[in-house]
Amino acid sequence: MDVLATGVQRDERPLLEAAFAGRHEIRCLETFLTADTLPLAAGYEAVSTSVNAVLDAPVLEALVRGGTRLIAQRSTGYNNIDLAHAERLGMTVARVAAYSPYSVAEFAWTLALALNRRIVRAAGRTRDFDFRLDGLLGRDFHGRTAGVIGTGRIGTAFTAIARGFGMRLLGWDITPNPACEELGMQYVELDRLFREADLLTLHVPLMPSTHHLVGARRLAEMKEDAILINTSRGALIDSTALVETLRDGRLGAVGLDVYEEEAGVFFYDKSLEVMTDDVLARLLTFTNVLISSHQAYYTVDAVEEIVAATLRNVNDYVAGRITESTLIPRSP
Repeated sequence: MDVLATGVQRDERPLLEAAFAGRHEIRCLETFLTADTLPLAAGYEAVSTSVNAVLDAPVLEALVRGGTRLIAQRSTGYNNIDLAHAERLGMTVARVAAYSPYSVAEFAWTLALALNRRIVRAAGRTRDFDFRLDGLLGRDFHGRTAGVIGTGRIGTAFTAIARGFGMRLLGWDITPNPACEELGMQYVELDRLFREADLLTLHVPLMPSTHHLVGARRLAEMKEDAILINTSRGALIDSTALVETLRDGRLGAVGLDVYEEEAGVFFYDKSLEVMTDDVLARLLTFTNVLISSHQAYYTVDAVEEIVAATLRNVNDYVAGRITESTLIPRSP
């Protein structure tokens, strides 16, 4: 089968090509799939997309007209796909059900540690031969409280690291995870978690019930020196409310690997353009905010698992199999 993979990072390309070699013909493009790039997909029965692809109703209809029947998304998230419309069109949609949870959990901790110990500021200073410690005072995480919202595989990996730091563990989820409870986590109501957490990290999926889960009210409940980390989905946080909170001098630090309006911005070189997103531009002005470009998953281990899962999804489509990765099965 001929497969078109879009939004492929340069480091990802050789892994995809090696995995598909001798099995399916794959064409890898760095370009993301949008309404403007649709002609590239014409004639491909299978299209593999990244999470930043815009797969709304018009795009899906155009894909079907061009012969596409399978969308194999290379991510666990799929909020960028109009699933209901894809089903009406008779398309098959699959995702990567899971990959290394340690990649994201470790990156969340990377953000937390870098912010707490002012690493970016310190590194910039020493490059200018400024070796003062003024403004670099951090805190021990040991003995402080970690609040983990979402205790699936990634949240559990984060919790295990927090336990290693000797932190008090608070968690929230629809259903308590026994693995986290064994680590010493106490499940509490969200209000209490927001009030008591010194370090708060988000690991829940984006759905209507979690959209802007962290809004103005929740932000006001947090400790003034708390650290907030989001490596899950950008729209879990109301970015405008976050800017207002930071402008009022509240929150110790914020680490964001995702942003609710990241589509069309993250993964692109915007260095020679005017940043028209006023909220993102404002967030980048705060010295206690660290923003990365949706790279938490980006380790060799995780990408290899994503590539292998994508190949399985293509093979399952050909064989007519339904697995845990299938969002919309192939029509009979």
